[in-house]
Formats: sequence, C-alpha cells, structure tokens
Amino acid sequence: MTGVTGVAESLNHPAYGRLRPVTDTASVLLAENPGLMTLEGTNTWVLRGRGSDELVIVDPGPDDDAHIARLAALGRIALVLISHRHGDHTDGIDKLVELTGAPVRSVGSGFLRGLSGHLVDGEVIEAAGLTITVLATPGHTADSVSFVLEDAVLTADTVLGRGTTVIDTEDGSLADYLQSLHRLRGLGPRMVLPGHGPDLPDVQAAAAGYLAHRQQRLEQIRSALRDLGDDATARQIVEHVYGDVDEKLWGVAEWSVQAQLDYLRR
Repeated sequence: MTGVTGVAESLNHPAYGRLRPVTDTASVLLAENPGLMTLEGTNTWVLRGRGSDELVIVDPGPDDDAHIARLAALGRIALVLISHRHGDHTDGIDKLVELTGAPVRSVGSGFLRGLSGHLVDGEVIEAAGLTITVLATPGHTADSVSFVLEDAVLTADTVLGRGTTVIDTEDGSLADYLQSLHRLRGLGPRMVLPGHGPDLPDVQAAAAGYLAHRQQRLEQIRSALRDLGDDATARQIVEHVYGDVDEKLWGVAEWSVQAQLDYLRR
C-alpha cells in the first residue's frame, strides 16, 4: 500500500516477466498487478547465496498463474518468507506450494505451510547459502517484518521504492511505524529492496526521509486542528491539508490522516 510522493525510478524498473538481478544475491520478479495501492506491481524477491543451488522466495505475490509458474521454474526453493499479510504479497502462496512443496514461514499462523514455525524478531535464518535476519517492523500492519541481508534489507511495504506507506486501518499503528523507521535507519547504509517500486541505494537515507515526511505531516495535522477545531474529522483535515494531492487519492490519504489523529489524540 502506498501514498503519493515520489523519487526517481531505477532504469530497469519496471520489468514484467523477467528476473532482474539487483545485487549479487537478490533478484526481483515483478508481478503484473499494477494499481493505486501496488504501484507498478508487487516485487517478489528471489534470493540465492553464491554457489548455492537453492533459492529463498520473499513474498510470492498475487494469485497469478504466470507469475507463480515463473517462480517455480527458477529452481529448488528451500524456503518462502512472508513479509506481511496483505493479499498482493500472499495470495500466490498455495499455488507456489502446490508446484514446489516449499515450506512457508510468516509471523502469523495463517500463512504457514510445511513443517515451519512463526518468524521471530531477531531470528537468524540460514538458507540457500544466505544468512537472513528477521527484523520486526510493524506499523503498516501489525505483522510486518523486514529481512536483513549482508548488503541489503527487504523492507516490503514499510519502505517503498516510490511513494509513502499507508497505515492499515485494521491493525496498523503510526507509533509502531515511526519506531520501525528508526530501527531501519539504524541498520546503516544498505540497499533497500522494497515490496513495491524500484530498489533504493541507502536505507538510512530512505528511512530518514520517511521520518521527516511523517513529522511534516503531523505538524500539518496539528495546524489543521488549530484551524478547524480539535474535533475535526479525518476527511475535513484531508480537504484542508492535502491540496497538493490528486483528489482520487484522498480516500487513501484519509486513512493516513486517521492514523495520525489517533497518534496525536492518544
């Protein structure tokens, strides 16, 4: 899920139907499910350590036969990791498991397949010649996690390649999200391999930019409340604050404003 600000895209993004190498150990297969909430589509990440004949898949993506078949044809999948519960990242799980028999791990039990357990913050996974550290980054959703590699971090929808992240209305939390951004910034200069949009060169810079943007929006909300009154609704604030945003995105912006109001009114 995304917001509305942007950065320059990688020259090779998007690239539907083609496995695009990004680092020595990470490649991306972009699902062809573009939309308001998915940008150009969902990034399914394919990880392989040097010399390994196995793969780790992060987020199979949507229920798309062609996309899942391409993943299954890439090689033996040692493990499938799930970043969070949203269907544009998870709906393809069962078809991939049917084709490959690969085990699936996630934070919640709803997506576990095979003899696999829940992902735990700080857990170190050794698979496909890689060392992958699980980093809890809730906020976009309660179950959101990132996956830290030696030279990169897979941030799913917590940090996007383009735009800003929406706080889920069901179980998202702006307070948690801000803390997650601080955790990501603390990783140091690693590449960002996001769930949507192009890869970015530096998670420190990306997280710092996200934090600055959120603080700017919070100050705008505070100002709007002074102008409109403390009982102003999220919709009233959107109309007051988001004049720089296309009106077709105001519904999404309203979700973010409500999260900010909840945060400020706690």
